[in-house]
Amino acid sequence: MEGGVHEADNTEFKECFSLTWKQPYILQLALSAGIGGLLFGYDTGVISGALLYIRDDFRQVDRSTVLQETIVSMAVAGAIVGAAFGGWINDRFGRKPSILLADLLFFVGAVVMAIAPVPEIIIVGRILVGFGVGMASMTSPLYISEASPAKIRGALVSTNGLLITGGQFLSYLINLAFTKTPGTWRWMLGVAGLPALVQFVLMLMLPESPRWLYRKDRKEEAAEILRKIYPSHEFEKEIEALRKSIEAEIAEEGSIGGDGMFSKLKKATGSVVVRRGLVAGILVQVAQQFVGINTVMYYSPTIVQLAGYASNGTALALSLITSGLNAVGSIVSIFFVDRAGRRKLLLISLVGIITCLALLGGVFFGVASHSPAVELPNPVGGNSTCPDFKPASGMTWTCMDCVKAASGCGFCAHDGDKLLPGTCLSSESDGKQFCQASSREWYTRGCPSNFGWLALIALGAYIISYSPGMGTVPWIVNSEIYPLRYRGVCGGVAAVANWVSNLIVTQTFLSLTEALGTAPTFLLFCCVSVVALVLIFLLVPETRGLQFEEVEKMLESKDYRAWKKSSVKARS
Repeated sequence: MEGGVHEADNTEFKECFSLTWKQPYILQLALSAGIGGLLFGYDTGVISGALLYIRDDFRQVDRSTVLQETIVSMAVAGAIVGAAFGGWINDRFGRKPSILLADLLFFVGAVVMAIAPVPEIIIVGRILVGFGVGMASMTSPLYISEASPAKIRGALVSTNGLLITGGQFLSYLINLAFTKTPGTWRWMLGVAGLPALVQFVLMLMLPESPRWLYRKDRKEEAAEILRKIYPSHEFEKEIEALRKSIEAEIAEEGSIGGDGMFSKLKKATGSVVVRRGLVAGILVQVAQQFVGINTVMYYSPTIVQLAGYASNGTALALSLITSGLNAVGSIVSIFFVDRAGRRKLLLISLVGIITCLALLGGVFFGVASHSPAVELPNPVGGNSTCPDFKPASGMTWTCMDCVKAASGCGFCAHDGDKLLPGTCLSSESDGKQFCQASSREWYTRGCPSNFGWLALIALGAYIISYSPGMGTVPWIVNSEIYPLRYRGVCGGVAAVANWVSNLIVTQTFLSLTEALGTAPTFLLFCCVSVVALVLIFLLVPETRGLQFEEVEKMLESKDYRAWKKSSVKARS
């Protein structure tokens, strides 16, 4: 459909390479708008590494789990608002002004974070970039879709998804590059202003979406842009296709009423077809977040430290693997989603996720149960012994007891073998300096163990399981599951459910690890994933190869069961 979501296949990618080589203007449009996806990925991924150094610079952040979660999650909260207002701005003022506004928000937010004197200002900056993320998440693919030739639209829109995961991977590389630079986290967060500035300049030189112009009765401007996109022999056919599509869209809006989203939604939910579609669409979007993906993407360096790697630089380097695998998984999805089918890919993905989360839970149980003992205070610690550690009373401690001490303490590992007893020192005094001056590892999140490598394997396997299935398929399902006349309003509701679920997971992960322990937290996500597997098996049908009308016919069937193979014949 004109302007709609479209999934590319291998043939389309070959056609894309050929056509963009002959007409580079098309690629200029797609990549310029796609920088919004790059910024989306960068600003959601960069905080995972920056947080390690923000904790080092601000003691109140290091001591407050809730403050750490708030710094991470406020970008998600901002994205919810940005996506909500972004839809109105897109329709009222156009796609191009929406992208320009998102760039301004990205740039200002990056500068605010880079110069922040206190954690509260970092939070303000995170909210601003969150507004930009929310707007970019919906506007960039929309602009690319509406400014692309129909036969390669899916391939070009898919590049936006690749740029999102590429932006996350880039954020880990940038984090690693600045680990030894004075200002560390300020550079990590501030450098996002550069691509925002580049996109702003590029978009000033590019046109508005031809579809939006045509819809606003600015047909000559739309025709002029389409002449640059299509060969002369295809131009008239595309103009006619655009005219028919706009007329059909206006007719559909008239059939469901144009008095606002809530009135449309009320009318939509009166249909059994829409209710079944919404249940499936919202379920996969909520499940996508509640299987715990953003605990890995936003907190992976912290998780690596919990697994026993104390160094910030080491944690960032190892976390780079998970981000790289996520990018690779997005590419894998393109090749398998139309072969295996949406439903099968979701279920296989969840089986892998459940296995990996169970393994992570087991690894962290092993880390906790084999934690090195705390020995009596020694001269290395001076007067910096953790105040909660009172060996005179017969108290025996392990490293896990030390790092969880209420007064804020760290474990200074043995200088020869990290698995041998170490010293528990106060973080409030010079304990860290005493420890590092003697070339000993300093632990405040996790403890030394022999199981860290297994945690890395489990994290990598989790991403490999997640990305091709639960990572991409929920968005494809939501582009196919609703009747065309309700696709906008229902897709918006499902997207909001996704962002809200993202916020809940992001804002609670560290608190859960503190309250329950790391192992029980991952096992909790494992149990949620089992529930998601059962519900998706029961409630989410296969939509591969079906036209919108065929999906509607399948959902309205009296003997409809999601797990049964549809009797509707798929298009070849």
